[in-house]
Amino acid sequence: MIAQLNDRILLKLSGSDTQSFLQGQLSNDIDALEEGVVQPNAYCQHQGKIIALLWVMKQGDDFYLSFPDDLKAIVVQKLTMFKMMSAVEIIDVSDEIIQLGVIDGSFEGAFRLNEQQSVALIESVDGVELSNESEWESACIANNIAEVTLATSEKFVPQLLNLDINEVGVSFTKGCYPGQEVVARLHYLGKSKRRMRQFECEGEVDVGDELVVVGSKSAKASGIVVRRVKLGAKSSFLATVEVAHEDDKITLNDADGIELTRVVHG
Repeated sequence: MIAQLNDRILLKLSGSDTQSFLQGQLSNDIDALEEGVVQPNAYCQHQGKIIALLWVMKQGDDFYLSFPDDLKAIVVQKLTMFKMMSAVEIIDVSDEIIQLGVIDGSFEGAFRLNEQQSVALIESVDGVELSNESEWESACIANNIAEVTLATSEKFVPQLLNLDINEVGVSFTKGCYPGQEVVARLHYLGKSKRRMRQFECEGEVDVGDELVVVGSKSAKASGIVVRRVKLGAKSSFLATVEVAHEDDKITLNDADGIELTRVVHG
């Protein structure tokens, strides 16, 4: 199955300083990135909150950054500000290169995201049979692929989105990047009290909606919807939640809201 990823920006970064520049800006180990792989990276502010989640891909000496289009202005401004006099060129190639999400199949030149999904960068969809993008969203949710949009920018530290688990999106040995000290401190303090889990419910859910647990003593909501897709009458989604209450009764937005069901695989 192949879906066109219409709501994502693609930036091409090139120049002799690009790799070292990205290594100092992003949460994962850019120096370890191989061609043919999508590397998830958190682009954090100084307090460790994620401004954007970037899919980084390497092709020769060039790097491609893919992320939701509503964060384009923020990400481009931040990258441009920090590159200063570095030999790095940042070009928006979204109009020239089409991004495809590939599920359970092969596609020449695609970058592997996980065992089931990959991302292809092509110039034309002629001859490509496209499926509905909701199938890609469903696969992302099933595979715990988080997303950060303008609505949730600067609301999560990497641990809330499980990016620290097996260092899938955060390297704790690579050295400094914005917010690194906060992210590392949280890591070495022990287990995160909140994690991202998969849920489903009847009806509509929006990114940024709150999860409420009546028994929680937290002054804040017990969690936030991270990514969602509507499948018929049901919604499937990823959300952060207090681990201590993840199997309690959880409702949407208030105590009398829609009741949520946590999805546990295997």
